[in-house]
Amino acid sequence: MAFNAQTINPIDLNPNIAVGVNLPFNGPSVFTSNYLTSQAVKNNLINYFLTNPGELPLNPTFGGGLRAFIFEQIAEDTFTDLEQTINNQISDVFPNIVINSLEILKDEDTNTITVLLKYLVSNSNVSNTLILEI
Repeated sequence: MAFNAQTINPIDLNPNIAVGVNLPFNGPSVFTSNYLTSQAVKNNLINYFLTNPGELPLNPTFGGGLRAFIFEQIAEDTFTDLEQTINNQISDVFPNIVINSLEILKDEDTNTITVLLKYLVSNSNVSNTLILEI
């Protein structure tokens, strides 16, 4: 009987095959490849939430639209709306991601909101933390 068995994504077995592209685009040839599923999932989440709906012409429903919260007043209902938006979008668009914790932190001095999302990918050993500053 195996204890603490971990599921390895079959994509990660070949270290010579890239899984995705790192963000931000700042490599020597613009794109820097990543070779792990955990990096690819994190970059997919960043790309999704920083894209506005309607921004992609061939996929107008794609995007988390977190930039819409930039000019909102920092209030408790703003945090509730933002938390509900993130939870709904992750369950709809990324059904294989399970949210461990979601914290929304405010900094009134700089009028910024920081989203701290701890998640894991179901049926794998991939877990990570995503920090987005709005």
